[in-house]
Amino acid sequence: MISEGTAFTFAVIFGIITVLLVRSRDVRAWEAVCVGLFGLYLGQTPVLFTVHGLVTWVISGFSHT
Repeated sequence: MISEGTAFTFAVIFGIITVLLVRSRDVRAWEAVCVGLFGLYLGQTPVLFTVHGLVTWVISGFSHT
């Protein structure tokens, strides 16, 4: 289960990315994914648990040493 603090942190990160993307007025596919993730973390939908598992898996793959 995702904690409230973790969801808030991800919502803030994806929110900042979303604001910067909207200001640039040029949204690519990966940027649209960031905007969608922001909406999921902000809305706390039931799909969030599956998406959070995927995001955690991808981030741990990049930070694995």
